[in-house]
Amino acid sequence: MRNGGREDVERAGLVCAGLCALNGAFVPAVARLTSTAAAPLTVATVSSLFAGALALAVLAVRGELGTLFGRATGPRLALVGLVGTALAFGLFYAGTSRTSAIDAALALQVEPIYSLVGAWAVLGHRPTLRRVAALAVLVAGLALALGAHRLSSSVGIWLVLATPLCWQLSHLLVLRRLQGVAPAVLTGARYVYGGLILAFAWLASGGNRGELAGLGASLPLLAFQGTVLSYLGTIVWYAAIARLDLARTTAIVVPAIPVLSLAASFALLGEVPTPRQALGMALTAAGILAFVTAPHLEPRPRRIPSATAPIAAE
Repeated sequence: MRNGGREDVERAGLVCAGLCALNGAFVPAVARLTSTAAAPLTVATVSSLFAGALALAVLAVRGELGTLFGRATGPRLALVGLVGTALAFGLFYAGTSRTSAIDAALALQVEPIYSLVGAWAVLGHRPTLRRVAALAVLVAGLALALGAHRLSSSVGIWLVLATPLCWQLSHLLVLRRLQGVAPAVLTGARYVYGGLILAFAWLASGGNRGELAGLGASLPLLAFQGTVLSYLGTIVWYAAIARLDLARTTAIVVPAIPVLSLAASFALLGEVPTPRQALGMALTAAGILAFVTAPHLEPRPRRIPSATAPIAAE
């Protein structure tokens, strides 16, 4: 019976890991659809508010709203929302409106580089030789797939490349200033505070209310983007790592996302990768797999997953 219970838990964890990978695969393609239907700031704001509304409901049921808005933790959680969602979503949707979903999926895979440098500079975690070599393979794959000319001329690609840096900065803030705060509160802060900050930015920029009125046909997709791809995607990740060991979950989810995103981009947008992009993506997936399965020389602290790519979620 005891063995059967463990098998059930492991099976549930594998299902959650698969759902997390599937969820992440659709993020670039859906973002491309929504960010071309309205202004990127409008898309970022509406999507975040949908996610924030769901997060508030969950925290209310759990009785954790006090922590979210408490005097001791509220300002720091608001900073997490600013960096991890408001800035990140602003960059991401502005970038996806200017480039293809395939390029966006590739650019997001730069996150392990930020993770490695940030952990070394801020937390004192020296990288292993295997991780450095893995990142070299990843960079080679990105350079091959994106190409020097497109990197130098595409503002959209650079905006998406900057997005995971915001996620990593928010993770480091959590590690330094918010240890012990429940994952549901941290996740809620990302979307509640992030959504409010984006709403104020939208109003300050002279938000086009006529554009909001014209979002009718896009609202279901924006709601899906905020509640499922953002908020529930994070929750499914937590469910997976609660049932499987972290290294195994990461090794299943992270390398699968860029590969599955090719299918999602084709299904939703009809985008087909060039042979160069396909080979580059294969290299990046190999580099990420080697990175996330590399042995660690010291215990790792808990890290919080990003909204769309749980590459650095540990």
